[in-house]
Amino acid sequence: MNFEAIKAIYIFEMTRTFRTLLQSLVSPVISTSLYFIVFGTAIGSRMEDISEVPYGAFIVPGLIMLTVLTQSISNASFGIYFPKFMGTINEILSAPLSAIEIVTGYVGAAATKSMMVGVIIFITSHFFVEISVKHPLWMFIFLFSTCVSFSLFGFIIGIWAKNFEQLNLVPLLIVTPLVFLGGSFYSISMLPEFWQKVSFFNPVVYLISGFRWSFFGSSDVSIEISIVAILIFASLCLLTIYQIFKTGYRIKQ
Repeated sequence: MNFEAIKAIYIFEMTRTFRTLLQSLVSPVISTSLYFIVFGTAIGSRMEDISEVPYGAFIVPGLIMLTVLTQSISNASFGIYFPKFMGTINEILSAPLSAIEIVTGYVGAAATKSMMVGVIIFITSHFFVEISVKHPLWMFIFLFSTCVSFSLFGFIIGIWAKNFEQLNLVPLLIVTPLVFLGGSFYSISMLPEFWQKVSFFNPVVYLISGFRWSFFGSSDVSIEISIVAILIFASLCLLTIYQIFKTGYRIKQ
């Protein structure tokens, strides 16, 4: 394992983040703060408690997941797409690097950036609502695994995309609706029975449910199913990336 190469890719991507600090960290935090003000304070004060949890506190895990999912995909997809767009991907491919080392560098940096945003939002939430975490270790595990798995997914999108339009197509048309329909602002049990069954086909439901369980000790889906869902999704992403490097599919622009 070429750790120096992984370190070089990782540091380069993290440096790019700090060069665009306003866009990378400040912007998502401000957007999420507005969600807290509107949904947590204005609307939440008129909402009944959900599973004995105040509505303002109930939406915190969902808002963190909402931001982390979109940031993970965005960071990873742009991270690998720009070398393709600029043509520097040829230098990376010709260097003595394995696919594992390339993926580890780019996905590791994307996941780190997403976790930073998630932690900042968690800290910010304390300024708006009172919230405690029943299972802090599981909260970290779910946050980490979500950042890594969706960074892998974003890496796939970055390789698949031929232009900037395609780069934004999947997050806007697929991921964002799935996140909003995944229980970010409500409990799945609040839906009619038919839509509850439909919601269980949404993979984001299991991520948000498991993450919310780590906060309050209650969830729409059992913790075991949430863990299995994350592992299956991450495994499918790894298998897809393996096939991409094996076949060379769209690696070069």
